[in-house]
Amino acid sequence: MAESKLAEREKALSLEVRALRAEVERMNNHRFIKLHDSLWKLGLFQLYRGLAFGLGSVLGATLLVSLLAFMLASVDFVPVIGDWAKQILEEIQNQ
Repeated sequence: MAESKLAEREKALSLEVRALRAEVERMNNHRFIKLHDSLWKLGLFQLYRGLAFGLGSVLGATLLVSLLAFMLASVDFVPVIGDWAKQILEEIQNQ
């Protein structure tokens, strides 16, 4: 009886190890792992990622600030904000 339970446990453990081995093999064949197998590839990937993030941040901020400036320039009924927005708009247009 004890031997049959032990055999069942060994069989279940063997199946788990096979499944784990198959999963590790699948992960090692994944494109992400193959891309990062070299330090140079990883460095270039991170460089391109950083450049894209920086460019996107600058373009997004530029669009948001220009939209905000044009919206504030149309606000004439609040004297302080309207004058300040017109000065910003003039600075943007002069450059």
